[in-house]
Amino acid sequence: MIRALRLHRRGRWFNPSGRTSIFKKSMRTIINKIIKTRQNQKKKKNLKSEYTEELIKQEKAKIQNIRDTEKEVKKEWSEIDYEEGQLSIDVYQLEDRIVIKSTIAGVRPEDIDISINNDMLTIKGRRQNIEKIDERNYLYRECYWGSFSRSIILPIEIKPDKIEANLENGILSVVLPKAKPRREVEIKVQEKKC
Repeated sequence: MIRALRLHRRGRWFNPSGRTSIFKKSMRTIINKIIKTRQNQKKKKNLKSEYTEELIKQEKAKIQNIRDTEKEVKKEWSEIDYEEGQLSIDVYQLEDRIVIKSTIAGVRPEDIDISINNDMLTIKGRRQNIEKIDERNYLYRECYWGSFSRSIILPIEIKPDKIEANLENGILSVVLPKAKPRREVEIKVQEKKC
């Protein structure tokens, strides 16, 4: 059959059985089916490539949209001077209270805000430099001036109405009385016999 197709392409028919008309019709049908199959394959391939090209364009547009959004957000954040320092703290517990200590030199008591929400204590404040010094005149600049904050998740329940905060010699002390003293209960494990 392949030889018959080859001969057909050259403009001649090869008929091994001698029946010209039936053989020609069947060969035409086979050739037409092959041609249609190849055309359908090409169409499918073209459709697939067009579809994948469209998907690629859509993905590129999404990526570009994300990049544009990132640039806008970065621009907005760079325009807002929103630097906030983190407060260094020491936290320890005694039998009946939790104590938080921090060095906050140069901060007035009215510039400190301490709040508690559920099991989180937040200390916020602002340290202001009274002197106005030109940036070019600094040799070293290590002190932080501006807003600061720190949030601490408390490990146990406390009595919020009994919290005390003191500022003495630049050291902030926050005392949080425990709501219930911890009691350890020892539980013995017993082996169950079947």
